Amino acid sequence: MPKALATTPPAPETDDAPGVSVVVPSYNHAPFVERALRSVFRQTLAPLELVVIDDGSRDDSPQIIERVLRDCPFACAFVARENRGLSATLNEGFARAPRGRYFAYLGSDDVWLPQFLAARVEALAARPRAVLAYGNAYSIDERDRIIDCTIDWARYRDGDARRMLLETLAPLSPTVVYRRDALPPQPWNEAAGLEDYELYLRLSAEGEFAFDPRVLSAWRQHGYNTSRNLSLMLSEKLAAQQRAAASLDLSAAELAEFQKLAKFRGAQEFMRRGEKWQSLRLASGSWRGAQTKGEALRLLAGLLTPHHLLARRQARRRGEAATRYGVLEI
Repeated sequence: MPKALATTPPAPETDDAPGVSVVVPSYNHAPFVERALRSVFRQTLAPLELVVIDDGSRDDSPQIIERVLRDCPFACAFVARENRGLSATLNEGFARAPRGRYFAYLGSDDVWLPQFLAARVEALAARPRAVLAYGNAYSIDERDRIIDCTIDWARYRDGDARRMLLETLAPLSPTVVYRRDALPPQPWNEAAGLEDYELYLRLSAEGEFAFDPRVLSAWRQHGYNTSRNLSLMLSEKLAAQQRAAASLDLSAAELAEFQKLAKFRGAQEFMRRGEKWQSLRLASGSWRGAQTKGEALRLLAGLLTPHHLLARRQARRRGEAATRYGVLEI
């Protein structure tokens, strides 16, 4: 049976202080969920309301959440129930947190820096055509060491985000705050295995993405990330592009070209992970999806490089990032 814990209701939103509704979906992140929640508590712009939903965790997450929420300095609610999946949990949270002009969610293994909500709300208030605001992020490991940063590789775009998304570069979820009235009643497709990509595609047809280059959040990499399942990620991206093609006014030929590019990007990721047969299988039908000859040659070079050398190179890059950025502090 579901159980709920609620505090006093949130204060009403005012024009001078537009509120943010925040949802934390939780699933089997007992080592990290307290860190995530306390990063919400420490926001310089306090949320109007916080809803935490535990999606059937089999670890100690519900007990940790219930304990930590006793320290919450603003209105909050907690629901623990059976597993329904992330998209269903986000839709439930969106319905349970209706008061804010803006909406954000934070995965129970991720972290916001203290200025995150204030910066995103400022960006959206200044950009009435923007449907969401987003930015750069750190990647952190289980010990909060910074092992990567999107500043070093992502070429994010401000304004019209359609081409960026179709080229498979998308905002990381802990960097995003949405304008609520840009979202449909059930924003996340519960039949999809990749919760955000299709929503981003559809929203990009409705308005601008406001990009803030500052690093104000962190996405945690560990052994249970869905993003580690590269086959699932690729198939979900391809399916999302197909479903969103009409709203993006893509012709069949344009969609086919973007799908070739997505498969080539998938081949690159498989190569980086050392799964060379999968990479070669994808690359054999998508070489023409490469945007430059240099990109295609780098993939070929990676396929010819022994896996242990690729792994050593990746470990060295992570070590260099950890040395450069240090441990995340909030």
